Amino acid sequence: MPQYVAIIYTKDVDWSHPDQAADMAEYGAFGEAAAAVIRGGAALYPTATATTVRVAGGKGGDVLTTDGPYAETKEALTGFYILECADLDEAVATAARIPAAWDGAVEVRPVLPVM
Repeated sequence: MPQYVAIIYTKDVDWSHPDQAADMAEYGAFGEAAAAVIRGGAALYPTATATTVRVAGGKGGDVLTTDGPYAETKEALTGFYILECADLDEAVATAARIPAAWDGAVEVRPVLPVM
């Protein structure tokens, strides 16, 4: 069966903070309800913890790092699920049940296996 990644965009939050307990409970309920198709996933720490990596001049060049996210946006990449669904329609229906879809966005993309 094909796999899809459901990429979660919400306000930039620290999912480990006690203020997020109610939201995390919603994600837990989703995880239980969609357990048959979830193959993996994770919540991400806030973008303030990010390090952006670039290689100047291409392969073999100097490694440059910048603290913080790649881009400043209203909504941040805050997590993802890997879903194994029969088709895109099932993946979209599943993604619509992810709490981020209610006040943020969930991008669904097919996974291209490389390993």
